[in-house]
Amino acid sequence: MSAEEIDTFECFGGVCTVAVAGDGPLGPAAAAVAAVRARLATWDRRFSRFRADSELSQLNADPRTTVPASPLMARLAEATAAAGRASGGLVDATLAEEIVRAGYAAHFEGDGISLRDALPAAPARRPAGPAPQRRWALVSGDTERRTVTRPAGVRLDSGGLAKGLFGDVLADELARYESFVANLCGDLRLGGVAHAARRVEVESPFDGHVLHAFELASGAVATSGIGRRSWLGPDGRPAHHLLDPATARPAYTGLVQVTALAPSALEAEWRSKAALLSGPAGARRRLPHGGVLVFDDERHEVTGAPQPDRPRVVVRLAGERLELSGGGGGGGGGGGI
Repeated sequence: MSAEEIDTFECFGGVCTVAVAGDGPLGPAAAAVAAVRARLATWDRRFSRFRADSELSQLNADPRTTVPASPLMARLAEATAAAGRASGGLVDATLAEEIVRAGYAAHFEGDGISLRDALPAAPARRPAGPAPQRRWALVSGDTERRTVTRPAGVRLDSGGLAKGLFGDVLADELARYESFVANLCGDLRLGGVAHAARRVEVESPFDGHVLHAFELASGAVATSGIGRRSWLGPDGRPAHHLLDPATARPAYTGLVQVTALAPSALEAEWRSKAALLSGPAGARRRLPHGGVLVFDDERHEVTGAPQPDRPRVVVRLAGERLELSGGGGGGGGGGGI
Protein backbone atom coordinates (compact mmCIF):
# COMPACT_ATOMS: atom_id res chain seq x y z
CA MET A 1 0.00 0.00 0.00
CA SER A 2 1.15 3.56 -0.69
CA ALA A 3 2.55 5.66 2.12
CA GLU A 4 -0.09 7.77 3.83
CA GLU A 5 -0.04 11.55 3.86
CA ILE A 6 -0.87 12.76 7.39
CA ASP A 7 -1.74 16.15 8.86
CA THR A 8 -2.61 17.01 12.47
CA PHE A 9 -4.12 20.40 13.34
CA GLU A 10 -6.37 22.22 15.80
CA CYS A 11 -10.07 22.32 14.97
CA PHE A 12 -13.45 22.15 16.77
CA GLY A 13 -11.78 23.17 20.02
CA GLY A 14 -9.51 20.12 19.93
CA VAL A 15 -7.11 18.29 17.64
CA CYS A 16 -7.95 16.59 14.34
CA THR A 17 -5.83 14.25 12.23
CA VAL A 18 -6.40 13.29 8.59
CA ALA A 19 -4.48 10.50 6.83
CA VAL A 20 -4.95 9.46 3.19
CA ALA A 21 -3.09 7.03 0.87
CA GLY A 22 -3.38 6.70 -2.92
CA ASP A 23 -5.18 8.77 -5.55
CA GLY A 24 -8.85 9.61 -5.84
CA PRO A 25 -11.45 12.24 -6.72
CA LEU A 26 -9.68 14.98 -4.74
CA GLY A 27 -6.35 14.27 -6.44
CA PRO A 28 -3.27 12.60 -4.93
CA ALA A 29 -3.17 11.93 -1.19
CA ALA A 30 -1.42 15.20 -0.27
CA ALA A 31 -4.04 17.25 -2.14
CA ALA A 32 -6.86 15.26 -0.52
CA VAL A 33 -5.46 15.87 2.97
CA ALA A 34 -5.14 19.61 2.26
CA ALA A 35 -8.70 19.74 0.91
CA VAL A 36 -10.08 17.93 3.94
CA ARG A 37 -8.24 20.24 6.33
CA ALA A 38 -9.64 23.32 4.56
CA ARG A 39 -13.14 21.85 4.60
CA LEU A 40 -12.97 21.09 8.33
CA ALA A 41 -11.79 24.62 9.06
CA THR A 42 -14.76 26.00 7.13
CA TRP A 43 -17.20 23.72 8.94
CA ASP A 44 -15.68 24.72 12.28
CA ARG A 45 -16.47 28.37 11.56
CA ARG A 46 -19.95 27.70 10.17
CA PHE A 47 -21.22 25.27 12.82
CA SER A 48 -19.71 26.73 16.00
CA ARG A 49 -22.12 27.84 18.70
CA PHE A 50 -19.27 29.90 20.18
CA ARG A 51 -19.15 32.33 17.22
CA ALA A 52 -21.89 34.94 16.88
CA ASP A 53 -21.34 35.11 13.12
CA SER A 54 -21.57 31.35 12.46
CA GLU A 55 -24.38 29.88 10.40
CA LEU A 56 -25.52 27.92 13.44
CA SER A 57 -25.67 31.02 15.69
CA GLN A 58 -27.57 32.95 13.04
CA LEU A 59 -30.01 30.06 12.65
CA ASN A 60 -30.55 29.90 16.41
CA ALA A 61 -31.16 33.66 16.61
CA ASP A 62 -33.61 33.76 13.70
CA PRO A 63 -37.20 34.36 14.90
CA ARG A 64 -38.77 32.60 11.90
CA THR A 65 -40.02 29.03 12.16
CA THR A 66 -38.54 28.03 8.78
CA VAL A 67 -35.10 29.45 8.09
CA PRO A 68 -32.91 29.34 4.95
CA ALA A 69 -29.95 27.04 5.56
CA SER A 70 -27.13 25.30 3.73
CA PRO A 71 -27.73 21.67 2.70
CA LEU A 72 -25.24 20.53 5.35
CA MET A 73 -27.08 22.47 8.07
CA ALA A 74 -30.32 20.90 6.85
CA ARG A 75 -28.68 17.48 7.21
CA LEU A 76 -27.66 18.35 10.77
CA ALA A 77 -31.29 19.21 11.52
CA GLU A 78 -32.33 15.84 10.06
CA ALA A 79 -29.68 14.15 12.21
CA THR A 80 -31.02 15.93 15.31
CA ALA A 81 -34.46 14.44 14.80
CA ALA A 82 -33.13 11.01 13.80
CA ALA A 83 -30.82 10.73 16.82
CA GLY A 84 -33.65 11.77 19.11
CA ARG A 85 -35.94 9.10 17.69
CA ALA A 86 -33.31 6.35 17.70
CA SER A 87 -32.23 7.06 21.28
CA GLY A 88 -35.69 7.52 22.72
CA GLY A 89 -34.93 11.19 23.40
CA LEU A 90 -31.68 10.62 25.31
CA VAL A 91 -29.60 12.26 22.57
CA ASP A 92 -31.19 15.70 22.46
CA ALA A 93 -29.37 18.32 20.38
CA THR A 94 -31.85 21.06 21.36
CA LEU A 95 -30.28 21.64 24.79
CA ALA A 96 -28.07 24.55 23.69
CA GLU A 97 -29.38 27.01 26.28
CA GLU A 98 -29.30 24.40 29.05
CA ILE A 99 -25.66 23.56 28.44
CA VAL A 100 -24.73 27.24 28.64
CA ARG A 101 -26.54 27.50 31.98
CA ALA A 102 -24.56 24.47 33.18
CA GLY A 103 -21.36 26.45 32.57
CA TYR A 104 -20.26 25.44 29.07
CA ALA A 105 -20.49 28.79 27.30
CA ALA A 106 -17.11 28.79 25.54
CA HIS A 107 -14.52 26.34 24.26
CA PHE A 108 -13.34 24.36 27.25
CA GLU A 109 -9.77 25.20 28.19
CA GLY A 110 -7.54 24.01 31.00
CA ASP A 111 -7.59 20.84 33.02
CA GLY A 112 -10.87 21.48 34.85
CA ILE A 113 -11.63 19.08 37.67
CA SER A 114 -10.44 15.48 37.51
CA LEU A 115 -12.86 12.56 37.59
CA ARG A 116 -11.36 11.29 40.82
CA ASP A 117 -12.05 14.67 42.43
CA ALA A 118 -15.48 15.18 40.84
CA LEU A 119 -17.14 11.82 41.42
CA PRO A 120 -17.21 11.83 45.25
CA ALA A 121 -19.05 15.17 45.16
CA ALA A 122 -21.40 14.20 42.32
CA PRO A 123 -25.11 13.49 42.83
CA ALA A 124 -26.51 9.99 43.35
CA ARG A 125 -26.18 7.89 40.19
CA ARG A 126 -29.30 7.44 38.08
CA PRO A 127 -30.01 6.81 34.41
CA ALA A 128 -30.95 9.83 32.34
CA GLY A 129 -34.35 10.26 30.75
CA PRO A 130 -35.90 12.15 27.83
CA ALA A 131 -37.20 15.68 28.13
CA PRO A 132 -41.01 15.75 28.16
CA GLN A 133 -41.07 18.59 25.59
CA ARG A 134 -39.48 16.35 22.90
CA ARG A 135 -38.22 19.46 21.08
CA TRP A 136 -35.97 17.32 18.86
CA ALA A 137 -39.12 15.87 17.26
CA LEU A 138 -40.09 19.35 16.08
CA VAL A 139 -36.86 19.87 14.13
CA SER A 140 -36.59 19.06 10.43
CA GLY A 141 -34.32 19.86 7.53
CA ASP A 142 -34.99 20.01 3.80
CA THR A 143 -31.82 19.70 1.73
CA GLU A 144 -33.61 20.41 -1.57
CA ARG A 145 -35.33 23.57 -0.37
CA ARG A 146 -32.30 24.43 1.78
CA THR A 147 -34.31 25.13 4.92
CA VAL A 148 -34.43 24.17 8.58
CA THR A 149 -37.75 24.18 10.41
CA ARG A 150 -38.15 24.30 14.20
CA PRO A 151 -40.29 26.29 16.64
CA ALA A 152 -38.97 29.80 17.14
CA GLY A 153 -36.70 29.85 20.16
CA VAL A 154 -35.54 26.23 19.82
CA ARG A 155 -31.75 26.37 19.56
CA LEU A 156 -29.57 23.60 18.14
CA ASP A 157 -26.28 22.47 19.67
CA SER A 158 -24.03 21.06 16.94
CA GLY A 159 -21.74 19.12 19.31
CA GLY A 160 -20.91 15.50 18.57
CA LEU A 161 -23.64 15.00 15.96
CA ALA A 162 -21.97 17.56 13.71
CA LYS A 163 -18.60 15.82 13.97
CA GLY A 164 -20.29 12.54 13.13
CA LEU A 165 -21.99 14.10 10.12
CA PHE A 166 -18.71 15.64 8.95
CA GLY A 167 -16.92 12.30 9.28
CA ASP A 168 -19.52 10.57 7.12
CA VAL A 169 -19.41 13.31 4.46
CA LEU A 170 -15.62 12.97 4.31
CA ALA A 171 -15.89 9.17 4.11
CA ASP A 172 -18.08 9.47 1.02
CA GLU A 173 -15.48 11.68 -0.65
CA LEU A 174 -12.50 9.52 0.36
CA ALA A 175 -14.02 6.07 -0.18
CA ARG A 176 -12.12 5.42 -3.44
CA TYR A 177 -8.68 6.09 -1.93
CA GLU A 178 -6.49 3.17 -0.85
CA SER A 179 -6.99 4.12 2.80
CA PHE A 180 -8.16 7.05 4.86
CA VAL A 181 -8.82 8.00 8.45
CA ALA A 182 -10.42 11.16 9.78
CA ASN A 183 -9.88 11.65 13.51
CA LEU A 184 -12.18 14.52 14.56
CA CYS A 185 -11.15 15.24 18.14
CA GLY A 186 -11.16 11.53 18.99
CA ASP A 187 -14.17 10.48 16.90
CA LEU A 188 -12.96 8.35 13.98
CA ARG A 189 -14.16 7.52 10.47
CA LEU A 190 -11.97 5.13 8.50
CA GLY A 191 -11.96 3.03 5.35
CA GLY A 192 -10.50 2.72 1.85
CA VAL A 193 -10.32 0.11 -0.89
CA ALA A 194 -7.13 -1.48 0.51
CA HIS A 195 -8.95 -2.55 3.70
CA ALA A 196 -5.93 -1.53 5.80
CA ALA A 197 -6.50 -2.43 9.44
CA ARG A 198 -6.22 0.27 12.09
CA ARG A 199 -5.43 -0.30 15.73
CA VAL A 200 -7.85 1.84 17.72
CA GLU A 201 -6.90 2.13 21.37
CA VAL A 202 -9.43 3.10 24.04
CA GLU A 203 -7.84 5.00 26.90
CA SER A 204 -8.95 5.24 30.51
CA PRO A 205 -10.43 8.64 31.40
CA PHE A 206 -8.85 8.27 34.84
CA ASP A 207 -5.17 7.91 33.98
CA GLY A 208 -4.85 7.48 30.21
CA HIS A 209 -3.69 3.86 30.15
CA VAL A 210 -4.99 1.68 27.31
CA LEU A 211 -8.04 -0.35 28.31
CA HIS A 212 -8.64 -2.18 25.04
CA ALA A 213 -7.62 -2.11 21.38
CA PHE A 214 -9.79 -2.85 18.34
CA GLU A 215 -8.44 -3.56 14.87
CA LEU A 216 -10.77 -2.15 12.23
CA ALA A 217 -10.53 -1.67 8.49
CA SER A 218 -13.64 0.45 8.03
CA GLY A 219 -16.51 2.08 9.87
CA ALA A 220 -16.53 4.51 12.75
CA VAL A 221 -15.66 4.84 16.42
CA ALA A 222 -16.98 7.51 18.80
CA THR A 223 -16.35 8.09 22.49
CA SER A 224 -18.55 10.04 24.88
CA GLY A 225 -17.32 10.79 28.36
CA ILE A 226 -17.39 13.19 31.26
CA GLY A 227 -13.67 13.21 32.03
CA ARG A 228 -12.18 15.83 29.69
CA ARG A 229 -14.79 18.54 30.06
CA SER A 230 -15.64 18.68 33.77
CA TRP A 231 -15.72 21.80 35.92
CA LEU A 232 -17.25 23.25 39.08
CA GLY A 233 -20.61 24.76 38.22
CA PRO A 234 -22.06 28.06 39.46
CA ASP A 235 -23.45 26.21 42.49
CA GLY A 236 -20.04 24.76 43.36
CA ARG A 237 -21.02 21.24 42.35
CA PRO A 238 -19.14 19.26 39.71
CA ALA A 239 -20.55 19.62 36.21
CA HIS A 240 -19.83 18.44 32.67
CA HIS A 241 -21.18 18.78 29.13
CA LEU A 242 -23.39 15.65 28.87
CA LEU A 243 -26.81 16.63 30.18
CA ASP A 244 -29.70 14.51 31.35
CA PRO A 245 -32.49 15.83 29.08
CA ALA A 246 -35.09 15.11 31.76
CA THR A 247 -33.46 17.44 34.31
CA ALA A 248 -31.24 19.66 32.10
CA ARG A 249 -28.47 18.93 34.62
CA PRO A 250 -25.16 17.11 34.06
CA ALA A 251 -25.85 13.36 34.07
CA TYR A 252 -24.11 11.05 36.55
CA THR A 253 -25.27 7.57 35.62
CA GLY A 254 -22.54 5.26 36.93
CA LEU A 255 -20.73 5.31 33.58
CA VAL A 256 -18.04 7.90 32.91
CA GLN A 257 -17.08 6.94 29.34
CA VAL A 258 -18.50 4.86 26.51
CA THR A 259 -16.83 4.01 23.20
CA ALA A 260 -19.15 2.81 20.43
CA LEU A 261 -18.35 1.13 17.11
CA ALA A 262 -20.77 1.52 14.20
CA PRO A 263 -20.89 1.54 10.39
CA SER A 264 -21.25 5.35 10.30
CA ALA A 265 -19.87 8.14 12.45
CA LEU A 266 -23.32 9.59 13.13
CA GLU A 267 -24.51 6.23 14.45
CA ALA A 268 -21.39 5.74 16.56
CA GLU A 269 -21.85 9.23 18.01
CA TRP A 270 -25.45 8.85 19.10
CA ARG A 271 -24.92 5.30 20.34
CA SER A 272 -21.98 6.26 22.57
CA LYS A 273 -23.91 9.12 24.14
CA ALA A 274 -27.15 7.15 24.52
CA ALA A 275 -25.26 4.28 26.16
CA LEU A 276 -23.57 6.55 28.68
CA LEU A 277 -26.83 8.30 29.52
CA SER A 278 -28.63 4.96 29.88
CA GLY A 279 -26.34 3.94 32.75
CA PRO A 280 -24.93 0.47 33.45
CA ALA A 281 -28.26 -1.36 33.23
CA GLY A 282 -29.22 -0.08 29.79
CA ALA A 283 -25.93 0.67 28.06
CA ARG A 284 -25.12 -2.71 26.52
CA ARG A 285 -28.20 -2.84 24.30
CA ARG A 286 -27.11 0.48 22.79
CA LEU A 287 -23.88 -1.07 21.45
CA PRO A 288 -24.82 -3.82 18.95
CA HIS A 289 -21.60 -3.30 16.97
CA GLY A 290 -19.30 -3.41 19.99
CA GLY A 291 -17.70 -0.95 22.35
CA VAL A 292 -16.18 -0.29 25.75
CA LEU A 293 -17.96 0.79 28.94
CA VAL A 294 -16.01 2.55 31.70
CA PHE A 295 -17.66 2.66 35.13
CA ASP A 296 -17.16 5.32 37.78
CA ASP A 297 -15.38 2.82 40.03
CA GLU A 298 -12.70 2.56 37.26
CA ARG A 299 -13.79 -0.89 36.03
CA HIS A 300 -14.31 -1.36 32.31
CA GLU A 301 -16.13 -3.86 30.11
CA VAL A 302 -15.67 -4.71 26.44
CA THR A 303 -18.86 -5.62 24.67
CA GLY A 304 -19.37 -7.28 21.29
CA ALA A 305 -15.71 -6.96 20.24
CA PRO A 306 -15.31 -7.77 16.51
CA GLN A 307 -12.54 -9.99 15.23
CA PRO A 308 -9.52 -8.27 13.60
CA ASP A 309 -10.06 -7.62 9.89
CA ARG A 310 -7.08 -8.69 7.72
CA PRO A 311 -4.28 -6.59 9.29
CA ARG A 312 -1.99 -4.95 6.73
CA VAL A 313 -0.74 -1.52 7.72
CA VAL A 314 -1.53 -0.83 11.37
CA VAL A 315 -2.06 2.77 12.49
CA ARG A 316 -2.29 3.30 16.22
CA LEU A 317 -4.97 5.78 17.18
CA ALA A 318 -5.03 6.72 20.83
CA GLY A 319 -7.13 9.65 21.94
CA GLU A 320 -6.06 12.49 19.66
CA ARG A 321 -2.72 10.96 18.57
CA LEU A 322 -1.90 9.15 15.35
CA GLU A 323 1.36 7.23 15.05
CA LEU A 324 2.42 5.02 12.15
CA SER A 325 3.73 1.56 12.93
CA GLY A 326 4.08 -1.72 11.08
CA GLY A 327 4.97 -2.57 7.53
CA GLY A 328 3.89 0.03 5.06
CA GLY A 329 6.31 2.87 5.41
CA GLY A 330 5.81 6.29 6.89
CA GLY A 331 3.62 9.14 5.84
CA GLY A 332 4.00 12.83 5.20
CA GLY A 333 2.60 15.83 6.97
CA GLY A 334 2.46 16.38 10.71
CA GLY A 335 2.98 13.16 12.62
CA GLY A 336 1.36 13.58 16.03
CA ILE A 337 1.14 15.76 19.10
